Amino acid sequence: MSKHGRILVAMSGGIDSSLAAVLLHEQGYEVIGMTMKTWDYASSGGTKKETGCCSLDSINDARNVAVQLGFPHYILDIRNEFGDYVIDHFTGEYLEGRTPNPCVLCNTHIKWDALLRRADKLDCEFIATGHYANLRQENGGLSHGRHVVSKGLDTWKDQSYVLWGVSQESLSRTKLPLGNFRKSEIREMAKERGFFELATKAESYEICFVPDNDYRGFLKRRIPTLEAEVAGGNFVDQEGKVLGKHEGYPFYTIGQRKGLGIALGYPAFVTEIKKDTNEVVLGRDRDLERTGMIVSQLNLQKYAEIPQPMETITKIRYKHEGTPAIITQTGNQMEVSFHEPVTGLAPGQAAVFYEGDDVIGGGWIMKALK
Repeated sequence: MSKHGRILVAMSGGIDSSLAAVLLHEQGYEVIGMTMKTWDYASSGGTKKETGCCSLDSINDARNVAVQLGFPHYILDIRNEFGDYVIDHFTGEYLEGRTPNPCVLCNTHIKWDALLRRADKLDCEFIATGHYANLRQENGGLSHGRHVVSKGLDTWKDQSYVLWGVSQESLSRTKLPLGNFRKSEIREMAKERGFFELATKAESYEICFVPDNDYRGFLKRRIPTLEAEVAGGNFVDQEGKVLGKHEGYPFYTIGQRKGLGIALGYPAFVTEIKKDTNEVVLGRDRDLERTGMIVSQLNLQKYAEIPQPMETITKIRYKHEGTPAIITQTGNQMEVSFHEPVTGLAPGQAAVFYEGDDVIGGGWIMKALK
């Protein structure tokens, strides 16, 4: 009998999830490893060599760790679920003139649900991942009984931002063993245990189904008629004056500066995307400033609801340091007012609200406010 019970660990083949499994094994859990196959790279039509969490090399790396430590390892094929939900959403968001964040969507709506369903079949009480974040249950105050995600010790690697969408029910069965470690410590621990290749393995930051980072090419392959349908729209300035022609509104993102194919005599940025008129608005960097936003499809973690306007630090993208803002909840929407204007606010991205190091909750940015 194990000391702590049976736990299902999501193992991508990278150092973080592998060491999460190793640490739980050493703590006395009966570990079962599982690698999820989310995407069939051969069908993407990309030009780059297969890398990342879905590659054969990564699956083998995860299995090797399991074999060395003597615990079972399985491969879970979730390509159909992933394609129907994540890729359809990714494509649909660009067609709506927004910039999607598929990794957050996959984490919270696909991987957690898929893991928990398989955990039930394998009689595992808990699941675990290699995210750099902490998790606790509150025992008092307004958040009594709530499961609260908070920032990891390693501020550079902190991944609490991508976990805002995990439900209370799912968090109640989740372990995050890396929250109190720095990445440098995890690399040293891997070396100490003889996992030298893992300790020096390069990290993958690409979207798994766009491994060449060419999302425009992916959209064109996904919707063969798209390029012809949206070509010939206008670049316009802040007053609506036509500046030139572009390739189609889905092929541009808020804040984009390079690859516009137009010279205006000054550094120009995409400041707005108008789907209905197929217009891409260009301006200077100051024209990117926004004073607020509307966030929808909320998932609240620390509190069940926010009945009064609340002071927060709000992040508008993963590596954003956060900015002071007041949030006001109305049903399943949050109106966010920044104390100082922010730049690079892109509808379709996730917004996450913090109280200190704790995640209050988050949602999807639907509209930027000037």
